[in-house]
Amino acid sequence: MNELPLAARIQEALRHHAPRGRDTEQIGPFLATFTRDTDNPYLNYAIPADDAAVMAADVDALVAAYRSRGRKPRLEYIPSLAPSVEPALLAAGFEVEGRLPLMTFEEDVQSAAPEGIELLAPANDDEYHGAAMVQWEAYAETEPLPANAGDGLRRTAETGGVVVLARDAETEEPAGAGLCTAPHDGVTELAAIGVRESFRRRGIAAAMASWLARAAVARGMTLVFLMAHGRDEARIYARAGFVEHGEVLHISLSEERSRS
Repeated sequence: MNELPLAARIQEALRHHAPRGRDTEQIGPFLATFTRDTDNPYLNYAIPADDAAVMAADVDALVAAYRSRGRKPRLEYIPSLAPSVEPALLAAGFEVEGRLPLMTFEEDVQSAAPEGIELLAPANDDEYHGAAMVQWEAYAETEPLPANAGDGLRRTAETGGVVVLARDAETEEPAGAGLCTAPHDGVTELAAIGVRESFRRRGIAAAMASWLARAAVARGMTLVFLMAHGRDEARIYARAGFVEHGEVLHISLSEERSRS
């Protein structure tokens, strides 16, 4: 049994997964990650070391590294593990984007799918593509859905993660999707929960979160966590058995400040 405190186990898992498919650079106490083919800020961010002591020169070097790649200087991390980092970033002109509730699955609550909706693990190309299509639509992506969009979800399942597809039980129309990442030291992140607009406010998100968490635990994962996007989402996940434990900080330097 891992004896690290809960927050440290989660941060370790986030630090482990962040470099996948990205370029990385160690800049002082920061692990900086860069995605080559997109400037999406959620795919380009840094994570500080636990208990990091940050100097102004470290922040300057971090900003320069992101600026040189045409990326927004940005961090995602659990601030309680590195309390000196946020003041140093704020002093350099960074601004808080959000403080996301950090939640863990602690109560085995089975939140049933609403009538007429079935939940399943995708088993073929059409089902994986349907799950990817749901997430593409739910997160308001503007580019056309790639033909191979389901491949990433399939890889998640093949490497030990869990993927769920919610669909209309009669027509098989995709309604929602989500996943749990492949575990690191027994820790998995429940993420990418998305529900198509025409299926919202029916309890599908809570049902998928419950389904995923229970499936992950059944496979031997010992800690399932998520980052809720806000209080409304946190209440949804609470109904699925998740309990809040602190926050994850999203903080960045605006484009104007980055160029100053």
